[in-house]
Amino acid sequence: MKKWLTSIMMSLVLLLSACGNASVPTENAAGGNAAKQEATTEAKPEAEAKPETITYQSENGPIEVPASPKRIVGLTNAPNVLALGGTLVGVDEWTKKNPLFADKVKDVETVSDETMEKILALQPDLIIAGSWMKNLDKLKEIAPTVVYTWGKLDYLAQQREIGKLLNKEQEAQAWIDDFTKRAQAAGEEIKAKIGKDKTVSVFEHDAKDFYVFGNNWARGTEILYQAMGLAMPERVKKDALGPGYYMLSLEVIPEYAGDYIVLSQRKGGENAFLNSETWKKIPAVKNNHVIVIDTEASTYSDPITLEYLLNIFKEGFLGKQ
Repeated sequence: MKKWLTSIMMSLVLLLSACGNASVPTENAAGGNAAKQEATTEAKPEAEAKPETITYQSENGPIEVPASPKRIVGLTNAPNVLALGGTLVGVDEWTKKNPLFADKVKDVETVSDETMEKILALQPDLIIAGSWMKNLDKLKEIAPTVVYTWGKLDYLAQQREIGKLLNKEQEAQAWIDDFTKRAQAAGEEIKAKIGKDKTVSVFEHDAKDFYVFGNNWARGTEILYQAMGLAMPERVKKDALGPGYYMLSLEVIPEYAGDYIVLSQRKGGENAFLNSETWKKIPAVKNNHVIVIDTEASTYSDPITLEYLLNIFKEGFLGKQ
């Protein structure tokens, strides 16, 4: 009897031991692995979550800004923001009435550095302002405010900086590289057609005054002189290259006129001077070498404006493309 009980107990021990060492069934192992994989997958997005803010190195020092701003107030450089697909909730009046941006900003509020309550009500998560503007300290209390000094950066560097600010530097740089290449090619083609020594002047007029521009005062000057490398009349170099523009009287316009003229004028504006003998006797006018551009669509140097003007210049100098 005792031997029989001993035999039974040893059998039970062996059976339990075998069960304890048995492999986990395949489907359970798969389920366990799947559960682990699912847990890992669920944890992965959290580990790779994009940062909510980035540190932007502004001209006034580092500033923490949203990594993906959703409500931008552009008191300046709004067109640069639009070119990168940024979402604007407030823009300056000049951008608002610019025909190139009318559709893009038709539902956007018009604001200024003096409309603090309106800007506050827009609940911006980023504000872009000019160093010359008022109430900068108050703006900084509303949202992170990045300040730019007009003219401190050239037109390409400015777009790159807006790209950095919006966390879209690669996009900005890709456009810069592509545009520079296309504008240079167009410049070479133009010089081959008209002659590399032929000069170009950029004039603008309003009801009372006349202006000639240097190489960095919008109106396509950056494209013509910097990107395309077209020549500037010596008198323009002397008086307008440094300050950016120079005011003229009608009588001296011929002294600043190049072989070709780009004339910036407002639609519906006063054009009586076009019938004056002084204007008609300018060689570029007599040779029909005048390219007219819309002032209101040409006062910025952002990608949208530059692409628009590049097409106008290619057609004006080279004919239909």
